[in-house]
Amino acid sequence: MSRIDPVTPERMSDEQRRLYDSISSGPRGGVRGPLAIWLHRPGLAAPAQELGAYCRYGSSLDARLSELAIITLGSLWDAGYEWSAHKPLALAAGVAPEVVDAIGRKETPRFEREDEQLVYDFVTALSVGRDVTEPLFRRVLEGLGRDGLIDLTGIVGYYTFISMTIKVFDIQPGPRP
Repeated sequence: MSRIDPVTPERMSDEQRRLYDSISSGPRGGVRGPLAIWLHRPGLAAPAQELGAYCRYGSSLDARLSELAIITLGSLWDAGYEWSAHKPLALAAGVAPEVVDAIGRKETPRFEREDEQLVYDFVTALSVGRDVTEPLFRRVLEGLGRDGLIDLTGIVGYYTFISMTIKVFDIQPGPRP
């Protein structure tokens, strides 16, 4: 149970209802987790969900790298909701099960793909150390390109916001529709 209940459809304002309908009819297929909490504040929820849609569906990074970044953040933040939502997506996108399991156990995975190592190193450095060294910056820029580096930074920012919301409002994993 979350610290604040989501807005129920029968208690939504017209603005909340429009946003709810827009989100639930899109690729997410519903309004759950942090989005359900943000819906209390449609002025926050609308741009946040647009940024999230870009990070998840419009980024220059393929789903394998995006999902790797997301599960890494979910693990670093102990954001169980995020972990449970994205673990199956990471596996389906091609992240090796042993990598996913290691991240879930908070162990440093052994990567066979250099691009995954870059994503993991970048997300960890930025999230734990709050900095990206010049050599790491150069490696990621060379490995993922300018657009990939910018999009990865955006994914880290957005999913940190997601993780913060999960922690503040104690959003627990639940059944997925």
